[in-house]
Amino acid sequence: MSQFSVPWQPKQPYSYGAPARAVIALARLTADIATPLLRRFPGPILIGAIVTVCLGVWAHALVFGYVDQRLLTQPVADAAAFSYFSPSTWGLSPTLLHARLEMAGGQGAALAGLLQYLLWPVQFQIVRDGIALGALFGLFNIIPVYVIWWERKVAGRIQSRVGPMRVGGWHGWAQSFADGIKLVLKEDLVPKEADGPLFRIAPYFTIIPTLVAFMALPLGATYVFRELDVALVFILGVLGVEVVGVIVAGWASNNKWSVYGAMREACQMVSYEIPMGMALLVPVVCVGSLNLRTIAESQAGGWFDWLAFSNPFAFVAFISYFIASLASCKRAPFDLPEAESELVAGFHTEYSGFRWALFFFAEYASMFVIAALAVILFLGGWNSPLPGSWGDALGDGLAAQGFKGLLFSGPIWLMLKSIFLVYVQIWLRWTLPRIRIDQVLYACVQVLLPLTMLLLLGATLWVWASTSDVGWWAVLTTIVTIILGLIGLVFAFGFVGIAAYGFYHRRRLVGNLVIDVLPGS
Repeated sequence: MSQFSVPWQPKQPYSYGAPARAVIALARLTADIATPLLRRFPGPILIGAIVTVCLGVWAHALVFGYVDQRLLTQPVADAAAFSYFSPSTWGLSPTLLHARLEMAGGQGAALAGLLQYLLWPVQFQIVRDGIALGALFGLFNIIPVYVIWWERKVAGRIQSRVGPMRVGGWHGWAQSFADGIKLVLKEDLVPKEADGPLFRIAPYFTIIPTLVAFMALPLGATYVFRELDVALVFILGVLGVEVVGVIVAGWASNNKWSVYGAMREACQMVSYEIPMGMALLVPVVCVGSLNLRTIAESQAGGWFDWLAFSNPFAFVAFISYFIASLASCKRAPFDLPEAESELVAGFHTEYSGFRWALFFFAEYASMFVIAALAVILFLGGWNSPLPGSWGDALGDGLAAQGFKGLLFSGPIWLMLKSIFLVYVQIWLRWTLPRIRIDQVLYACVQVLLPLTMLLLLGATLWVWASTSDVGWWAVLTTIVTIILGLIGLVFAFGFVGIAAYGFYHRRRLVGNLVIDVLPGS
């Protein structure tokens, strides 16, 4: 044996500490309890989770409103209740809140001793912002996780497969969580010849603008982190910053395929932002405001009051915007920056682990923002197809508010519409072939750009004509609205009918879908 050789020693198994063993035991216990329930009652659990989240958001809004309207504005005779707290710095003291709760009456007076401490921090705006940011960050994270799983399932069905089926039990619902844990634990590799600082910071240039866009995106009449008068311009501006992260990622990787993908992305996004912005100006012209809440509230009259059906120019503008948004989000058939058959993985070829996941989180979160903008500007926002005036007859009670939020106007309607448009984006990806880069630019410069210019001019003239006192013009507007609304109904029921037909005849398809390969398929 050589003097430099070392005798082989068997590798000792890794020994976990007490905290790690406790966490592992808790995880196993949770899995043992939850797995049978998830496999037996997947549908009710999913619906219950959605209802619980909606009720939680509604409850926090009610608490904030109660504190503002019943506690912070009502005068108190006993000024000594301020004690040593200063109203300008510390707000109202718990003692003062107790007195105002008793004066307000109701359940608040009965529980004043407990509520005075629970409601004391709620009066501060920084606490409210923290709660809202936490909820917003949770939504920002759960949307990509859910849409990634959904895309894998839709892709599987289109290709006569079942997609993920094992992790979590029912249809592999926890597959995205497992993939996320795997990516976080993977080694973060940086190429030797890459620009280290730029390579590391590039993913954050793509995901932070999308998160900031969520802050100005209203999910309901009162569900918005910051309401801006120029919210539309702000969201389009911050989403445009994403291209900086793509360029930095491609350049810093020192890989020719990454550079090609980054240049394609920069060319594509900068080009398509122009027709996309022009199309979004059409509803702005129709309503006369850049405030997203104002635009959405103007469509509260029901299906035929949605801006997409208000005039033919808005109808075509919605279609043009949706096509341009596919290019902005790098979705098929405009996914040239990530052309796997040509550029390996495009601008993120050299990325792995957590940083690679950030790029995909940004892409799927941007898909939702783009879809939500289309819903707010063209498809009624958070208003249901039923006229909002029907809900006004229910009154202003607590139960009436919940009923109106469920059937007439509430965040759940915006989420349903947005998820539907995200589904259409997924559908198109696995249906249409990728087009060439010259076709991408031709569609932008010579088709969409002049088309959206004509649409903006036509919408301006339509609004101008609508202000005239010509009697026949009002009749013409009503007829056009009804025709466009009926066309929209045909498309809506057509999508539902196609999906129902495919589900009913799924056993006729070729491949693994002919039989139930795994439970729940």
